[in-house]
Amino acid sequence: MKIPPLRAAAVLTTAAFALTACGAGGGSDSPTGTPASTASEAPTGALTVFAAASLSEIFTALAAEFEDRNPGVTVSLVFDGSAGLASQITEGAPADVFASADLATMQTVVDAGAAEDPEVFVSNVLEIATTPGNPAGIASFADLADPALVLVVCAPEVPCGAATAAVETLTGIELHPVSEENSVTDVLGKVVSGEADAGLVYATDVLAAGGAVAGVPFAEAGSAVNDYPIAAVTGARQPELAAAFVAFVLSADAQAQLAAAGFRPAP
Repeated sequence: MKIPPLRAAAVLTTAAFALTACGAGGGSDSPTGTPASTASEAPTGALTVFAAASLSEIFTALAAEFEDRNPGVTVSLVFDGSAGLASQITEGAPADVFASADLATMQTVVDAGAAEDPEVFVSNVLEIATTPGNPAGIASFADLADPALVLVVCAPEVPCGAATAAVETLTGIELHPVSEENSVTDVLGKVVSGEADAGLVYATDVLAAGGAVAGVPFAEAGSAVNDYPIAAVTGARQPELAAAFVAFVLSADAQAQLAAAGFRPAP
């Protein structure tokens, strides 16, 4: 689904997707399962992907699969808060692909002329993460307002923090976090380590953490769904590979893996 014009409209060419079908010599499959082309057409080179911290686990798996399907290609992954990555890209960091955890952050990169035609590939919602067993007995978003609770959230400029602020505004509930982190993985880390009683992360983070945390879904999270866009970076050193990786992430195979990791389909 394309992002509306003010939210960065999306276009993806068939030719870009076709590049991932090229494998070295021995018939590697493409993302769609079609036979690979000849070795002389196989893409090679190093690709650098900047991605939101909440994509760390699934993008690591997808990058490995992309490399397997394209011998001669090496994918380097840089994970951090979306806002920090966007700033690095607009300042000239050598990224080929950017995957953000929200539309607003991607728009800053588009407005700076550093990316074109992003497309939403998944969405995500907030969930409360607590220490195992949920000893504080947290059952709702309102419970997070307890001043005695050691709560951590994302900073407002980070997508998960913007979503948190949106829920606060909608509900009229004011939270009192002890810290505001620059990435959702930092929030999760403080809960896992026991430094915090609870944190607001994404549903996918709770799933990926397994028994290291307990998850508490809450209805109000549906009012602040984050759509994740992906785009090739303008002036990428590997533009064809960048387009091919974007196409792979949008493919049915990758989408099935993203769904298994707890991400919601693009709207």
